Amino acid sequence: MSVDIGIDLGTASVLVYLRGKGVILKEPSVVAFDRDTNVIKAIGEEARLMLGRTPGNIIAVRPLRQGVISDYTVTEKMIKYFVQKAVGRRMFKKPRISICVPSGVTEVEKKAVEEATFAAGAREVHLIEEPVAAAIGAGIDISKPCGNMIVDVGGGTSDIAVISLGGAVVNTSIKLAGDDFDEAIVRYMRKKHNLLIGDMTAEDIKIKIGTTYPLVEEERLEVRGRNLVTGLPKTVTVTSTETEEALRETTSQIVEAVIAVLEQTPPELSADILDRGIVLTGGGSMLRGLEELIEERTGIHTMTAEDPMKVVAIGTGQFVEFMSGRKDF
Repeated sequence: MSVDIGIDLGTASVLVYLRGKGVILKEPSVVAFDRDTNVIKAIGEEARLMLGRTPGNIIAVRPLRQGVISDYTVTEKMIKYFVQKAVGRRMFKKPRISICVPSGVTEVEKKAVEEATFAAGAREVHLIEEPVAAAIGAGIDISKPCGNMIVDVGGGTSDIAVISLGGAVVNTSIKLAGDDFDEAIVRYMRKKHNLLIGDMTAEDIKIKIGTTYPLVEEERLEVRGRNLVTGLPKTVTVTSTETEEALRETTSQIVEAVIAVLEQTPPELSADILDRGIVLTGGGSMLRGLEELIEERTGIHTMTAEDPMKVVAIGTGQFVEFMSGRKDF
């Protein structure tokens, strides 16, 4: 029996879609290994908990940076581990894997993803651009000659594309996304409160009270970190208004990129987008106020896809079926 697998190989997390079963695996793309022996200690959630908490000889790394492979061997082992975990070790025939890449990657970067997937045990590898996968996963029929705008805000990259007839007409990929939101919060806390916090704490702030648009009612959160003046642990109360201030620069760059794509869109497709609106996907799109911010700046109705985290993985998995449908056609 052969299996068809779709992998959303993200900077922050890896999702695996199995044909007929849906998304069956979602784990952070983090690998922890022993520097002295080069033995992998943990992969996924177990390794994520080690980030910033390991002794000198064990390091927890993210083998993907801004949607691109930065450590080839570790990525290969990580893909192999996730495929085996999803399918089980007993495979009579090697699987057919479709895997997504950001829309702005070079041929060399595509080749690296392809080779790592083949090395992880794939029979066939199909590469698919993230916005196209996101559109399929969001339930949009992309085979029609009709303009659909997708803004996929992931962990390392934001992909913005206008899709028609199964491909991207205008697209751009910027290296600004969820991780940059975390970094912006870390910088703000250091500058405003003299408090040093880790990436995991920053992510916690982003998820709990983070917003890019003024909220009706202000929210507060107690944050613990290290005081940069005394060097001792310290607790500070942060408000949602402060997160809006911290994230303003990063989010406005994403909005600028959306406007730039709209400016290059052919007029017929612009009319379609005005009718259909802009669809947000990816984990970064769950940041509160992003919908309102884009809608306010562009004047186009903006909505977030249902279950935005899984959309790209679902679309990647269904892409094989979509392609076989086109072959029949």
